[in-house]
Amino acid sequence: MAPARTGAWEDRNQENALAKIVVVTSGKGGVGKTTTSASFATGLAMRGHKTAVIDFDVGLRNLDLIMGCERRVVFDFVNVIQGEATLRQALIKDKQHENLYILAASQTRDKDALTADGVGRVLEEMSKEFEYIVCDSPAGIEKGAHLAMYHADEALVVTNPEVSSVRDSDRVLGLLSSKTRKAESGDGRVKEHLVLTRYNPARVAKGEMLSVDDVKEILAIPLLGVVPESQAVLTSSNAGTPVIVDKASDAGLAYDDVVARFLGEERAHRFLTAEKKGLLGRLFGP
Repeated sequence: MAPARTGAWEDRNQENALAKIVVVTSGKGGVGKTTTSASFATGLAMRGHKTAVIDFDVGLRNLDLIMGCERRVVFDFVNVIQGEATLRQALIKDKQHENLYILAASQTRDKDALTADGVGRVLEEMSKEFEYIVCDSPAGIEKGAHLAMYHADEALVVTNPEVSSVRDSDRVLGLLSSKTRKAESGDGRVKEHLVLTRYNPARVAKGEMLSVDDVKEILAIPLLGVVPESQAVLTSSNAGTPVIVDKASDAGLAYDDVVARFLGEERAHRFLTAEKKGLLGRLFGP
């Protein structure tokens, strides 16, 4: 039975509107998917869009840590799927952003606890309440990743500028074009966006990393944003705050650009070239 839609759980303004489901995915682990999911969802909420972000990584559960709500998790995604809790009980409302809700993954269940029917039912219920649902996919191309992307309308494909990461992202693009609801029904295709993370132009110049153009040529999908290699990401994660909230940081500004472009705003790409050093920097810098 669906929860009563009162207070914070109020009806959407648009009659019969359904949420746009966005999966944040990549074949390789450790590329910044959860960091991207947290900042992307927060950025949408900061712009007034009612947004939910779901952690699909059953058994690990990192999203709630980055969102700073780990102590508030009582019920999780699996509890809702198995009928042990209602969606209203499991969703955690963010303390800083009134339009943002988090659905945590279970740390104690097996990955098989997520079922196709169960995920579909939860997303269908959530689609009546939210404008955007962000699905934080687990690493790899196994069941959890398939379930995270299956219902997606759009995908943020997160990759680092290294060959193995780009190669794995290319495999994910194959799944997005063939193993989703849209692909199976013939209802168009998932709209793909490239988010290039941990980019360091100085290392690119030394040949230690692939360039933006290299990655774009290999993956052949539109570039949504480049997030520079930044200490601010680790600092924000440790503080339980999505880095997009830190507008003084380069990574925070980069994620703000990502959200703005996703919503249709035209912004020039930043952080693509190394800063030129002054005389003292050239004399005494590395």
